[in-house]
Amino acid sequence: MRWLWPWDAFLTLALAVVIVMVARHEDASPAARTVAVTALALAAAAWLVWGHRIARREGEYPVDGNAWFGLVLVALFTVAVLADEMSTFALFGLCPMPFLCLPNRPALLTAAALNLTPLPLDLLHGAGIEELRIDTGIALIGLAFSALIGNTTDRISRQSWERAQLIEELEASRARVAALSHDAGVAAERSRLAAEIHDTLAQGFTSIVTLAQAIESELDTDRAAADRHLALVLSTARENLAEARAMVTVLAPADLHGRTLAEVLSRLAAAHDATCTVEAGDFPTAVEVVIVRTVQEALTNIRKHAHATTVTVDLVGNHLTISDDGVGFHTGNHDTGGYGLRGMRSRAGQIGARLTVTSAPGAGTTIELDVPS
Repeated sequence: MRWLWPWDAFLTLALAVVIVMVARHEDASPAARTVAVTALALAAAAWLVWGHRIARREGEYPVDGNAWFGLVLVALFTVAVLADEMSTFALFGLCPMPFLCLPNRPALLTAAALNLTPLPLDLLHGAGIEELRIDTGIALIGLAFSALIGNTTDRISRQSWERAQLIEELEASRARVAALSHDAGVAAERSRLAAEIHDTLAQGFTSIVTLAQAIESELDTDRAAADRHLALVLSTARENLAEARAMVTVLAPADLHGRTLAEVLSRLAAAHDATCTVEAGDFPTAVEVVIVRTVQEALTNIRKHAHATTVTVDLVGNHLTISDDGVGFHTGNHDTGGYGLRGMRSRAGQIGARLTVTSAPGAGTTIELDVPS
């Protein structure tokens, strides 16, 4: 499409030059010159008004139907050559036209008709053998040249059209992929939020329920323990409220605001009667979030299921270890259930960390998280 305007310029200029030559051809009568000039001018107008519009019809290849355009060109050229043989030079401007706006076969037939038209006219005018031989050679050369250029133009046009179709299909596919990616992102975000709620609010409420049950049994027997557990209930409730607010505003976990990772882990360990050792440097916020959530999930599971007497949390370098001496379990039966271990593995995968769970019935459980340096 970008190269059609130079063709417009070339075809118009070629016909304009031939029209001037015919108009000044002294060997022809004024009437013959008038007829020839009129026929050539109509051919130029046919291109500018009709063929030009066909060639610029986008979204179709090859362009079907428009065979009348080729017939009109042949008829006008025949009239011009009958009136004045000088009009034969118009072939330079007429032969490219059918290849620009017709399918390949009709275009070749039109070009053949244009190139061969002068031969019967030579016979009609009584031309000699030598003149007829020269005109035949010129016609065959013109026809071969037209076929070569026409086939090349048709091949390039067809390839361009096919590429345009492929680009349209690719854009449509990209739009479908974008829609699918959006849907997948929504599903992933829902899953993430479910895991986030499970790792924060649900665990906090579980701790509150457990502490409340302990307080109920301690009110009459151990007032000091009941007061201590009541303080933990209030602390956990405040932390849950802070987590909920942080979740609403899409911020980092609230327990990391204004505190170091060591302080947060020590606080979590104390709330679950676990010992804690932290000997690590600074981590990116995303890594700290995964470490905190892993410890939260592990300690909650230990409290709910392990019945352990000793729990340790150790963060040394890039290696986190959470171990207990509880009842243990068959890891193959728990890797895919609930949000527990599955949530831990999912979070670890988000930062490229590796989570390992080692456990057996009666042998306790060890959870190891190796975070990237």
